Amino acid sequence: MMNNSILDDFKNAWNKPNNAPAQLIIINVIVFLFLGVLMVISRLSNADALFSVIYNQFSIPPSFGEFLTRPWTLITYAFAHSLTGILHILFNMLVFYWFSKLILEFLGNKKVIAIYVLGALAGGVAYLLVYNLIPFYQEQVASISGMVGASAAVYATVVAAAVFMPNYTFFMLFLGPVKIKYIAAFYVVVSFLGSTGGNAGGNIAHLGGALIGWLYISQLRSGTDIGAWIIGFMEWVKSFFVASPKIKVTHRGEPAKSKPRKSAAGSKSEQEEIDAILDKISQSGYDSLSKEEKQKLFNASKK
Repeated sequence: MMNNSILDDFKNAWNKPNNAPAQLIIINVIVFLFLGVLMVISRLSNADALFSVIYNQFSIPPSFGEFLTRPWTLITYAFAHSLTGILHILFNMLVFYWFSKLILEFLGNKKVIAIYVLGALAGGVAYLLVYNLIPFYQEQVASISGMVGASAAVYATVVAAAVFMPNYTFFMLFLGPVKIKYIAAFYVVVSFLGSTGGNAGGNIAHLGGALIGWLYISQLRSGTDIGAWIIGFMEWVKSFFVASPKIKVTHRGEPAKSKPRKSAAGSKSEQEEIDAILDKISQSGYDSLSKEEKQKLFNASKK
């Protein structure tokens, strides 16, 4: 009964519409549990070699030559976490949830996915570049087995939210109200200072994710969605598994009902209102919006 209840909870959370943050978290948790259970079983049965082979499919290696043998790790590493404890995945998922909810509410479900994937890719590319082009890091390649973790994707989400609405406030334990631009700045500074330390590769990936988070929102404001290809690719893959809706046949003599279309002028006017609201958020913060402006922004994010 309990197992069925837990499974039902996961299914319900997954199937909710416009729920990308929960879906991405569920994927991370499933991968963590799968690898964790496999690790325990492999140790009990003296099959560590088999576990290592499977784990490596989620771990991006620092050597470019080795990376070419499993290029899919450029994205799979961002859905796996260290199995030495629970804190790695716990903190990543908590921070991702808090900040991705802002992206979801004001930019929509697809933007959450695009930012996560772009952050993962940017973090992986940054990791590979420094360990294959910079002598300081090249000397360490032999002592590094690889990298896992959603941190680069999380950093992209944090910075994207902070750039989008820098004065939005979180109430933090022991600190009280803190604007998210300062939280993002703290994260970036800490990773920069750690870019030559024990977790140098991880911190470099963080910075790569942070950079793409800033770039994404900056380009979005100028009218370019650099993550549109991700959603397009996902829709293309989905089309192979989801049947196309059947064409509705209308009998002769029945007048076809059509929804009234908004005029181009009306659509343009609405977009100008949204742009003005976004500019106001950037300058004065989300709390400066009126109730009507908040509602307009919320409605626009659902389209």
